[in-house]
Amino acid sequence: VQLQASGGGLVQAGGSLRLSCAASGIIFSIDVMGWYRRAPGKERELVARITSGGRTNYADSGKGRFTISRDNARNTVYLQMNSLQPEDTAVYYCYASYRGLNYWGQGTEVTVSS
Repeated sequence: VQLQASGGGLVQAGGSLRLSCAASGIIFSIDVMGWYRRAPGKERELVARITSGGRTNYADSGKGRFTISRDNARNTVYLQMNSLQPEDTAVYYCYASYRGLNYWGQGTEVTVSS
């Protein structure tokens, strides 16, 4: 199983980005897909996750600004991030819980300038 993340970049405060993460090597349904982030000097934190049935969870920091979605047919998870702020600057990692194991993408960097 491999996860390929994309969509990061540099954006001004108030701007938007959409992250994507495609999983390959999948035969069965992926249980949970989601995003974590690690900001400079901080611990990794959950951003959002979504189950195969569409149930979502968000960290408080992203509620109302971030939207997670997935395309089960494409084994792809998305993170739409609006109203980005400098504190959202981090490396964002996607993950997939599949067959009892967690798999991670390579990370995509998001930088929000003030």
